[in-house]
Amino acid sequence: MKATILHGSGDVRCEEVAEPRILKPTDAIIRLAASCICGSDLWPYRGANQITEPMAMGHEYCGIVEEVGSAVTSVRPGQFVVGSFCLSDNTCSHCRVGFQSSCVQREFMTGAQAPLARVALADGTLVALAEKPADDLIPDILAVSDVLGTGWYAADAARVQPGSTVAVVGDGAVGLMGVLAARQMGAGRIIAMSRHKQRQDQALEFGATDIVSERGDDGIARIKELTGGIGADSVLECVGTEQSMSQALKSARPGAMVGFVGVPHGVQLDGQFLFFTQVGMLGGPAPVRRFLPHLIELVLQRKIRPGKVFDLELPLSDVAEGYKAMDERRAIKTLLRL
Repeated sequence: MKATILHGSGDVRCEEVAEPRILKPTDAIIRLAASCICGSDLWPYRGANQITEPMAMGHEYCGIVEEVGSAVTSVRPGQFVVGSFCLSDNTCSHCRVGFQSSCVQREFMTGAQAPLARVALADGTLVALAEKPADDLIPDILAVSDVLGTGWYAADAARVQPGSTVAVVGDGAVGLMGVLAARQMGAGRIIAMSRHKQRQDQALEFGATDIVSERGDDGIARIKELTGGIGADSVLECVGTEQSMSQALKSARPGAMVGFVGVPHGVQLDGQFLFFTQVGMLGGPAPVRRFLPHLIELVLQRKIRPGKVFDLELPLSDVAEGYKAMDERRAIKTLLRL
């Protein structure tokens, strides 16, 4: 079968690979309904993460179960399933308190930019739908497996409350999903930080009430101005750079929470600065499995349409163009048809 393989910085190819197979009794093999490129895939694509050997890409997935290992009991062949990018047993002490992304058996999904994918820890990771969703909902269901779940976690970690003021740092797909999540959680004001018209328009469609185009100190000053000099009650940090983290912390009011889900690159925090800000922080890899049943239901009831974040659709054979378009910010998020 054809699959996406990253060979080095800027060198991503669609090439022939062996089909996945059951390696452990707890595995499942699924046939994907669609796949996509994640913003976090751009870090190794840009060379920020060292690549020592060819790397199978893709960790967002939904589709039909083709085969299961002998120990799998919760899903069966023929079912349409969705899973998290963090594979978990969903039974350990961390999973039981909702942090499946820190499961003691945690693995990270790979190889999902392909027609078939192996999912480890299938019982704890996969959620089966009652039936295959309508074709037009496939992008929305696919978004649940990571980008929506991560944006939702950012809002949950930032303790977004009904009527509260929320600032979202980052106008990529996760930031836009953070806007959607904050709106669903009842935020009264959602300030999206973006300098790009297309992304501004998308943020407004997902529920933003204000757009701040300034960056750095000017952006912080603008948020303070919009909030009467106070700052936001909740801040979602969805980028992972030193500048974005600083902007998030300085935009928050004392007693606020920052939910940070951008994969950190070069971020260093000063302890004394944190001490005097009196701002709380919670983040890390999103425990998407915690939110999957609720988010799937919202999609199936058509209360949310997270699939609108996909603004470029390509066949898998053109995956290199999908990466390039996202890297050059010509696309927010690329959907891959298999």
